[in-house]
Amino acid sequence: MPDPTVPPTPPVPLDALLARADLGLRRIAGPADPAAVVHWAHTSEMADPYPYLLGGELLLSAGVHVPDGAGAGYFDAYVSRIVAAGGAALGFGVAPVHDTVPGALVEACEMHGLPLVEVPPRTTFSAVARALWQLMAQARTAELRRVTEAQQSLATAAARPDPVPSVLQQLARRLGGRAVLYGPEGTRLAGAGPEPGEEVRTALAKLAEVVRPSGQEPSDVRPSSASDTVAGTRLVAHALGNGEGFVLGTAAPQRDAGDHTIASVAAVLLSLLTGERHSGSGAGRSFALVRLLLGAAPAEVAPLLGGDRWRVVHGRPDGRAAPDPVAASALGAALGSSLVDVAGEVVRVLVPDGRAVDRVPGWTLGVSAAAAPRDWPVADSQAARALARARATRTPLLRHGDRPTALTDLVPPGEADAHARTLLAPIAQAPALVDTLRTWLSLHGSWDRTAVALDVHRNTVRQRITRCATLLDADLDDPDVRMELWFALRRT
Repeated sequence: MPDPTVPPTPPVPLDALLARADLGLRRIAGPADPAAVVHWAHTSEMADPYPYLLGGELLLSAGVHVPDGAGAGYFDAYVSRIVAAGGAALGFGVAPVHDTVPGALVEACEMHGLPLVEVPPRTTFSAVARALWQLMAQARTAELRRVTEAQQSLATAAARPDPVPSVLQQLARRLGGRAVLYGPEGTRLAGAGPEPGEEVRTALAKLAEVVRPSGQEPSDVRPSSASDTVAGTRLVAHALGNGEGFVLGTAAPQRDAGDHTIASVAAVLLSLLTGERHSGSGAGRSFALVRLLLGAAPAEVAPLLGGDRWRVVHGRPDGRAAPDPVAASALGAALGSSLVDVAGEVVRVLVPDGRAVDRVPGWTLGVSAAAAPRDWPVADSQAARALARARATRTPLLRHGDRPTALTDLVPPGEADAHARTLLAPIAQAPALVDTLRTWLSLHGSWDRTAVALDVHRNTVRQRITRCATLLDADLDDPDVRMELWFALRRT
């Protein structure tokens, strides 16, 4: 995990800043360590800057705080406080207060191992800070490019016929080390990359036990990841999110920016590969899909999905953004189903009848009546109409009414269907008119709500309803006419 005392910015090697010819910086004391990095630039003329430092800074000072006649004791206390605060280096500006860097300051930095950088008179502290930010931006761009390339390669590996070994191999290559998948019992199931020594292998296996779910008391909460350093090797263990006890372990000689993100992506992919894909429910869905593609009827494959009756839920995110696969999966997870489809601006979810469908923050939902597989297309239409009404009335969730007995049930279905086809024949070839009339009637003739539900202008609604009235030769202000049309529309 990142050190909370260090600013969350990509570190910049101090040598990279010193190499900027336009700054003219020169290291005059302290260790010349190529691994020394700077996270921040901070200017302070306080005699004790300790309370104002986060750690990892290049502290810039012109020595305004230095009293006349200051000796070794003053500078020793000053430098020791910077080191105690975690400062990465001290930049001392020559001019306007001092002509040269005080010799006692040079000795103190050398004694405490703090890099001391001379800032020439022509270089302002703001120029140093700006150069540092430019290098940070370049480092951030390189980090994002590396992470993006790694994500793409890991996703490609997950689609191979041997996905688990392929993902581990890609991860080991991207980290420059070793990647191991441990099973629920702690056994090594697969690995890739150079094999480390026995000490590192043992330590990585023990680290995996730290994050593996125990399956005991609920109060026994384990961290999702843990890290350690053994024999100069950085060890990290990630508990896979399927809750089945699989753990991903990595061992790399060094930790670069972006390594945690890359390993997290691999952990997510491995969670999917070792979880639902190998579970009974995942296999059942795969079997159902294959049988549908090979011509089986929905009623024949429905038992493989785990239920006889299902509800269709249509969801639309609040706001203007269209849902993406990630948002759709999140909605499915909230509803307790992985049977999700993104259809334009709407997400469709198939939910077992026995599972409650409740409001989901950030979504507007329309829920169908419970239906057997042969009636799923009807349920899909019900959910669509319920969603349209929910959006028009600004209701987070609306369910399709499924009363056990209604007046329409007293009419033989064949006769009712024939009557509906005859009544609606003049507009049957214009789906936009049929949908507009249905929505308008369901919203009690509200022009504005119908426009919202259909995502059209209210004038368009008026034009379509007028056209319906003309083609049907009906007075749509008459309640009896509206009732008869609603009866017919419910049969289509």
